[in-house]
Amino acid sequence: MRKMIIGALASLVAMTLSTTVFAQGTEAEAKAMLTKAVAAVKTDQAKALDMFNKGEGGFLDRDLYVFCSSLPDGKIVALANQNAKQLIGTNVKALKDSTGKMYGEELLAGELKPEGQITAVGPYMFPRPGADKTPVQKVSFVTKASADLGCGVGYYK
Repeated sequence: MRKMIIGALASLVAMTLSTTVFAQGTEAEAKAMLTKAVAAVKTDQAKALDMFNKGEGGFLDRDLYVFCSSLPDGKIVALANQNAKQLIGTNVKALKDSTGKMYGEELLAGELKPEGQITAVGPYMFPRPGADKTPVQKVSFVTKASADLGCGVGYYK
């Protein structure tokens, strides 16, 4: 009986952790977060970038987070994903995934389109925020947030 109770508790803990660790944002939630991010940039760009980098203000939710690059050069200036912080300061155009897909040029091209136009990029492979750094399929929505800043939010498939 004791072994059965311990086994049941272990299963319950494993199920709880797996739903917490693998909680995914949706396509609609990614688009909504991008809209919220653009509004934050228009209100106070410096404050918005600080919140994006810290994952504060609702700009890091499960596996959804904001990322931004300066325009027109494409230097990454904000990224809340702790597994990818090393990308801050690099050029978005140089980004390629584990399969060799050069998706960074597509991200920048979408960010350079007229304000208000949202472009979908992907799928491409990228690690989720959290402990597991294994790349998984991701689709990102990007847009020009201001004259000198492009931002995006992606969701994982």
